Amino acid sequence: MLQFALRRLLSVVPTLLIVMTFVFGMVRLLPGDPARVLLGQNATPQAITELNHALGLDQPVWRQYLSWLGQLARFDFGHSLKDNTAIGSLIADTLPTTMELAALSLVIAVCIALPTGLLSALHPGSWIDRAATLLALSGLSLPNFFLGIMLIYLFSIKLAWIPASGYVGFMQDPLRNLLLLILPALTLGVQSAAILMRYLRSTTLETLNQDYVRTARAKGLRGQVVVFKHVLRNSLIPVLTSLGLQLGGLLGGAVIVEQIFSVPGFGRLLIDAVFSRDLPVIQAVVLLSSVAVFIASFLVDLAYGTVDPRIRYN
Repeated sequence: MLQFALRRLLSVVPTLLIVMTFVFGMVRLLPGDPARVLLGQNATPQAITELNHALGLDQPVWRQYLSWLGQLARFDFGHSLKDNTAIGSLIADTLPTTMELAALSLVIAVCIALPTGLLSALHPGSWIDRAATLLALSGLSLPNFFLGIMLIYLFSIKLAWIPASGYVGFMQDPLRNLLLLILPALTLGVQSAAILMRYLRSTTLETLNQDYVRTARAKGLRGQVVVFKHVLRNSLIPVLTSLGLQLGGLLGGAVIVEQIFSVPGFGRLLIDAVFSRDLPVIQAVVLLSSVAVFIASFLVDLAYGTVDPRIRYN
């Protein structure tokens, strides 16, 4: 298992380097001059030139890239162009919030998708299957921003059960923290649940028709044993793939959801940085989001090896 993990980890390194180069290049293609944004529209050309020199933005692109890689090698993300705040402190303040929101969203997605997908596959064509299909199609069709607004209208305005927006740290007040995050997490989790449910239904239906499942039933094993020991375990590999990919979607969707619910996370930090043309902050946020996806992919690979030991030797 250790050799399997090391092989997967080494394969991530060149991909991550390509992503770093891509992120650096795409950020440089954003329109606008950071110095002019910082100094305002009435700034003189001399002041803009001096600020670009002070920030190192007048250097050749390749030199800026090498300097950025050198900073990353020291785990130094630099400083914000907007107020000279260390980007590391900005990340430390906002990343835990977004990770908590993403984790809670995944928990909600799995709790919805697992029983719904299994029941749908075990009773194909029934009213359970039709209801699950309708639920999945609704989850896939509703945009995050619309679902979030509808949840606010229902639970915050009409029923007055949950505050519409705000955030409290988990260590400060755990119960209120979960209360304030339940609506944004549900907004993100519904679409992920719909995708996972369809994957699980499809793979479970395929697994139920395998010879080893018929053999297990012919041996007299109980239905629950067949489903949970033989069918579910072999149906989880495509679902795990989708689950790992969902993390990237959750981080991307958090940009909109955090704005709607006023959650001070990575998404709001990215939007503020884009509006102020804060290039170092944009680079750091996008890069760390990519790293999070790679970590999720790596964990999914390890989960593959646990669910199906044969994969370790491929």
